Amino acid sequence: MKKRIIAAVLAGMLIVSAGGCGNGTASSGNAVDNSNGMATESSADQAIASAGQDENADADTKEGGVTALSLMQEVNTGDEQIIDDNYRTWYEVFVYSFFDSDGDGIGDLNGLTEKLDYINDGDPATDTDLGCNGIWLMPVMPSTTYHKYDVTDYCDIDPEYGTMDDFKNLIAACHERGINVIIDLVMNHTSSQHEWFKTAADYLKNLPEGAEPDASECPYVDYYNFSKEMQGGYSKLDGTDWYYEAQFWSEMPDLNLGSQAVRDEFDKIVDFWLDLGVDGFRLDAAKEYYSGSVDKNVEVLSWFHSMVKEKKEDAYIVAEVWTDQNTYAKYYESGIDSCFDFSFADSTGTITSVLKNGSASSYGKALVNLQDNLSQYSDSYIDAPFYTNHDMARGAGYYSGDDSEKQTKIAQAMNLLMSGSAFLYYGEELGMKGSGKDENKRAPMYWSEDSAVDGMCKGPADMDAIKMKYGALETQEKDGNSIYQFVKQTIKLRNEYPEIARGTVKFEENISDDKVCVIKKTYGDSEILLVYNFAPESADVDLSGVTVGEKSGGDLAVGGVLLTGTEEAVLQDGTLTMPGYSVVIVK
Repeated sequence: MKKRIIAAVLAGMLIVSAGGCGNGTASSGNAVDNSNGMATESSADQAIASAGQDENADADTKEGGVTALSLMQEVNTGDEQIIDDNYRTWYEVFVYSFFDSDGDGIGDLNGLTEKLDYINDGDPATDTDLGCNGIWLMPVMPSTTYHKYDVTDYCDIDPEYGTMDDFKNLIAACHERGINVIIDLVMNHTSSQHEWFKTAADYLKNLPEGAEPDASECPYVDYYNFSKEMQGGYSKLDGTDWYYEAQFWSEMPDLNLGSQAVRDEFDKIVDFWLDLGVDGFRLDAAKEYYSGSVDKNVEVLSWFHSMVKEKKEDAYIVAEVWTDQNTYAKYYESGIDSCFDFSFADSTGTITSVLKNGSASSYGKALVNLQDNLSQYSDSYIDAPFYTNHDMARGAGYYSGDDSEKQTKIAQAMNLLMSGSAFLYYGEELGMKGSGKDENKRAPMYWSEDSAVDGMCKGPADMDAIKMKYGALETQEKDGNSIYQFVKQTIKLRNEYPEIARGTVKFEENISDDKVCVIKKTYGDSEILLVYNFAPESADVDLSGVTVGEKSGGDLAVGGVLLTGTEEAVLQDGTLTMPGYSVVIVK
């Protein structure tokens, strides 16, 4: 292609000579250790002359300066078409490990506010931000633990993270940039140090022998599930012959969500946060409201959904229902917007299985099956695909061998190009690693290889030292072949084509096989084709018999590309030639 040749020549003329870097980067604690041979190679800086190219574009000099990014940027030139609804690209943030503004080693709300331009700067004319337009904040309420899923006060901010004014400033700064914010709401349980539980426990400890608890004397005894019998998931209340339900941990007593008094409390709690400007809620552990009872859990979600929507019609509600797809699909009967799509996530989910087992067609079939499954229970559902989260090993550790980096990249595209509200866990755009205990999965955001740089967090106290496989942001933003640049381009296409998030999926089985998956997405009167090559080898795809909108065969055009290497995709006379591990949008 003439454009491709000219770009290569120009890039070659603009290369600035630079010396190589040593391969031994200092390592401290959780900082990267480059002595293992997995370190990312440093590359020379390259001057970029053409308008529209990323100012952080690649320094790598492969093929005379041509990189995956430069090839993608030649094609991915469309403007954002952001629709202000609940189909968004959400960025999950663990504040504790994100960015530290006050030097104590713990991330905080002011640190997140300082880094908002990294997530989205609010200016569609720039391409230096990720392009996410939603943030899910893991718990920010006062707690006794680093993870803060044991809440001691539902209407305050944990002092480690800052103040309520800091939170208000964060919300205002997000909204200025077009970013919606949802907060983690932990309704399944409180902390054992919450005043509700402490008051109930003191009452039971002072209850005369043989007397039964009376809610008129202490309303909080009905806030929890107390019993004289030891049952599964129950813990002993010290100093008494009473037990209480605590399915996750003895210091996380389960709430009785059948209590109207408890529901009234959450009615007020929701008012409090909506008045502060939050745009919705992520509901933790919704499967355990009544462990083992789908119907009772659906009833709780129905109540919550109705209560919230009466206050804020466009509030977004997404529930964590960690189970199989056939089961969590039933939770859509509650009317809530979304349930997290666990069937596609994790090291054993659909995305990873497709890449490891080499069955591209199974991805297309899984997308249609998901769509059919969820639509049985709701005609207004918004799927919530994600690849990893704070409870799962990070995706970069799922693959090994020569193609592991390309597989890590294409897996992110498989998630972010799904219909619904897609979620990206912080640091996945850098290929961060972390597995084993939960602390390792919540390691400090990898801004720099130098753990002493201002803003770097120390991470949870019990976190192991983690040897990162890929470079920090400061390295990857200068590398046009990095995971970071690939993910940015993926989100750019998601923002350019409303059909990606909102489209109805049709699997084009006749032109798909074990390597290639072709799906059509239809949104209103518009259609696009998404063609995936999940194999390391290039593939030819015959599109001569395919109609997209009003075009077919030789009239079809490439509307976007995602490349994991420096070989381009070509559509000519109805035949699409794709490099290995790539995605092409055809329109």
